[in-house]
Amino acid sequence: MSKDVFSTLRVYLSKITEGEHTPAEVVASMNAWLRESGEAIKLKVEEEVEQAVAKMGFVKQEEFDKLKKDLDALRASLVTSKSSAPKKAAVKKSAVKKVVKKSAPRKATSAKKSAAGSKK
Repeated sequence: MSKDVFSTLRVYLSKITEGEHTPAEVVASMNAWLRESGEAIKLKVEEEVEQAVAKMGFVKQEEFDKLKKDLDALRASLVTSKSSAPKKAAVKKSAVKKVVKKSAPRKATSAKKSAAGSKK
């Protein structure tokens, strides 16, 4: 990398001394070259960081947020299905209890009447 910088500077200095370009033109072209080099370095660093992070087993924030959103949706659907199921079961249980309670006293009442009638 440093060899590239020094060789580029030498080329630009030779162009200035030979009179091919003005110092303003050289500065403008060096600016453009630095921007391009900076972008290339930035992309390379991002690529290396992503590879290192993947090896460590970490995830990106946007991947985590997507997973969290999916989990919240699953929990909401689970809560919805659970809340509707117990209401149906509670209705059936209460109906069964009422039947059992109503039928038991009737038998006892009719048995008492027949027992009381037989005693007299």
